[in-house]
Amino acid sequence: MINTEYFIKRLQTLLQHYGLTASAFADSLNVQRSSVSHIVSGRNKPSLDFVLKIVHAYPEVDLQWLLNGKGNFPKETQSTSENTFVNKSEEPQSSLFEKKEATENLSIKVDRLQNLHATANGDIEQIVFFYKNGQFKIYKPSD
Repeated sequence: MINTEYFIKRLQTLLQHYGLTASAFADSLNVQRSSVSHIVSGRNKPSLDFVLKIVHAYPEVDLQWLLNGKGNFPKETQSTSENTFVNKSEEPQSSLFEKKEATENLSIKVDRLQNLHATANGDIEQIVFFYKNGQFKIYKPSD
C-alpha cells in the first residue's frame, strides 16, 4: 500500500527537479490538470495509470522510488541490481553523431536527397530527420 503523504512529497520533488508547475506536469502526461491538483492536495490517490504515465514520460524516475521511496531519483543509468542484466563485454553505445560510419551514411543520404531534389518537379523547402533520442536535423537544399 502506498503512503499517499510520502508519494505527494516525492511528486513535489519531481516537479521541483524538472522546474514544472502542476499544470505543466499534467500537460506533459496528457492528463487533466485537476487530476494532478487533486493528487497533490491529497484529495485523490494516484491511479496505476497515472503512475505508469509518470514512469513512461520521465525515464529518470524509478518506479520503486516513486511508490515506496526506495532507490534513487534521478535513477542511476548503470544500475546493477539483482533484476538487471548488464553485458559488460559490450561497448557502451555512443551517439549517432559520434560514429564516423553513421555520419558518412548521413552524407550519402543527403547526396541522394540532393539528386532527388534536382529531378523533382516541385521545390523542396526543407527535410527534417528525426532521431529516436529526441534530436533532429534540418536540411535545407540550396538553389
